[in-house]
Amino acid sequence: MAGRGQILLRMRDCRQASTAVESAIILPVMLLLLLGGMEAARLAWERSALQFTVQEAARCAVVQPGVCGTTAQIQSFAASKVAGFSIPTADFAVTTPACGTQVAASVPYSFALFPIFAAAPTLSARVCRS
Repeated sequence: MAGRGQILLRMRDCRQASTAVESAIILPVMLLLLLGGMEAARLAWERSALQFTVQEAARCAVVQPGVCGTTAQIQSFAASKVAGFSIPTADFAVTTPACGTQVAASVPYSFALFPIFAAAPTLSARVCRS
């Protein structure tokens, strides 16, 4: 009887070891999914913030010419409206095509959680208002 008890104890220990192995396999995958989801959400948020900023700068140029009358004023206004991260004023391009005042920006995105990725996307936004 003592032999059977030891065999059962060994089988129980094997189950605990298999749980540890399963956890070691699943944990990196779950962390990658979690952190990747956070990075994707941050990318979407920055893209949305850039679009909003460009939209507000173009609107300011049309609605408030006293505040946003020159290219430098529009660029300064746009740089002050960016929420959560900073964009230099020189990254905002202001032109006056046939559609009205066009404000555009193109900013390289840098991954915060996965800085090893070299192929980071470039975020760009363009709005034209008259």
